This record gives sequence, structure tokens and C-alpha cells, in this order.
Amino acid sequence: MLSQLTGNPVHILLVEDSPTDVLMTREAFEDYEVLNPLHVAQDGAEAMDFLRRKGRHGDAPRPGLIILDLNLPKKSGREVLEELKADPDLMSIPVVVLTTSKSEEDVARTYGLHANCYVTKPVDFTKFVDVLRRINDFWFSVVTLPPGRA
Repeated sequence: MLSQLTGNPVHILLVEDSPTDVLMTREAFEDYEVLNPLHVAQDGAEAMDFLRRKGRHGDAPRPGLIILDLNLPKKSGREVLEELKADPDLMSIPVVVLTTSKSEEDVARTYGLHANCYVTKPVDFTKFVDVLRRINDFWFSVVTLPPGRA
């Protein structure tokens, strides 16, 4: 999917430590023919390096959407969300929290940290593909994303 404002591809940053969930996401995107470039950060610290273009991520593109798990090593998804939304250069990037937690406390706290939406991750592959399809349809067909900053 191309950006409605620039005509460039919209990059997605998936922040996920489970190799199985990363593989399922890649397969779901492939099954649904999502053409957006998908980048993966395996922990919260790497996600912030990617977003701030530090270390080996010096030439990382600015994502138009972040799909964030809450339970991550090094820096939790909550910490990433809090840091991201406190940074004037990054705060406009939409964040979809995709996690296994159904805890009302997690949902409330995540929205309190300014997540754009909270989705409970299904364990069934077919349902997982459907959830990712719906996320893709909403964020890339319905929503106008903010313009990216280089």
C-alpha cells in the first residue's frame, strides 16, 4: 500500500520477540498480499534504535505504522510506547498494540500511554491472518496516516 500523501510505500515496524509470531505475521502478510515493507525489531531496545536510527539501524526508514507486542525483553512494549509517544519526532506514528493479554489493566494502561488501538492476538493462524487483514484494511484503506518525517 502506498502513502496517500507521498505515493511512497508505507513501512511497518513489527516489534515482536517471538520468532513464531514473526513468521506467522510474515506468512499472514504474504497470504493477504500485503506489499508494505515489514521490518522487525526483536526487543524494545532494538525498536527504539530502529526508530531513532541508531547503530545498525542508521539507515532505517521511518515506519508509517508500528505493530507492538507488550511483553518484550530489554525494554517492554509499555516502555517503548511511553518513550515513543513522549518524543515529538516520533509521537505521530500510529501504534497498534497486538498482544496475547486480555487484561483490562493492560488495555487501560496502554490507551493511557496513547496507543492508537489494542488488539488481542489470536493463537489460531486463520484468525491471526484475519486480524492482520483487518489491521491492514483499516490503517491503509480507511485511515489517512500522518505525513512521515525523514
